[in-house]
Amino acid sequence: MAMSWKLLKQLRAPYTATPTSLHRIVNPQLLNFHNANRLFSAAPSPSGEPPLIPPPSSLNQAELAKFSAIAETWWDSEGPFKPLHAMNPTRLAFIRSTLCRHFRRDPLSATPFEGLKFIDVGCGGGILSEPLARMGATVTGVDAVEKNIKIARLHADLDPVTSRIEYHCTTAEKLVEEQKSFDAVFALEVIEHVANPTEFCKSLSALTVADGATVISTINRSMRAYATAIIAAEYLLHWLPKGTHQWSSFLTPEELVLILERASISVQEMAGFAYNPLTGRWFLSDDVSVNFIAYGTKSKTANL
Repeated sequence: MAMSWKLLKQLRAPYTATPTSLHRIVNPQLLNFHNANRLFSAAPSPSGEPPLIPPPSSLNQAELAKFSAIAETWWDSEGPFKPLHAMNPTRLAFIRSTLCRHFRRDPLSATPFEGLKFIDVGCGGGILSEPLARMGATVTGVDAVEKNIKIARLHADLDPVTSRIEYHCTTAEKLVEEQKSFDAVFALEVIEHVANPTEFCKSLSALTVADGATVISTINRSMRAYATAIIAAEYLLHWLPKGTHQWSSFLTPEELVLILERASISVQEMAGFAYNPLTGRWFLSDDVSVNFIAYGTKSKTANL
């Protein structure tokens, strides 16, 4: 917990361009906004009968339909998922660096994660699951869109190493009910598409073993992100289908840190992703004003 609050103080500090600095964050009051619908639904009914409250779910049906429509293009590096393909090496660099330190593994090894159980929540077509498997991890990939899982299985079967990945069409909440647990839990570019980020993070935490790792990447709710990730990427450059992202669904880094802290996950490190238009490549940066990634650890005494 001390690490998270130290990080929050860094986030609130004015930005300076040093290797370890982070951008200033605002609007932590919006943390409770995502729970508003659940709070209103719990109001007493006119008859005085206690309301029937469905179990919490992070599923957003509109988002599921959106990604189902383009599921067959997951492995087209020039298609709708082109930005993810371009960003993937940078995401993997952050994962290798942080998790090798966390699990005390050799970062120069070809298979540093051998013997560890990883889960890729919202795995899509498997563009993260496959490299994690090649780095030695025992990988489970889950997605609520059945078409995504079918594509992921077909592609994974092309390689004996990735064919060992276990893909399931299910949700994090259902895996929690099944009492599944993993050494590291990943949800990259997923949380901005769920209905309830708070409940989603609770599920990610429940799937993480004590002292395990959780890695989340998403988009900051900033005006710069609106200009680049939505206006430019969707409407001007046509990198993504129009309507892929909703600015109001984005979280600031500070909000994500607080939500994870409440789920017994202490954020240890955070980095931004920056794009070089001249090379067409992404690189890690201390600028978290648009795309960012966070690595956290679950409390050894957590009892969710």
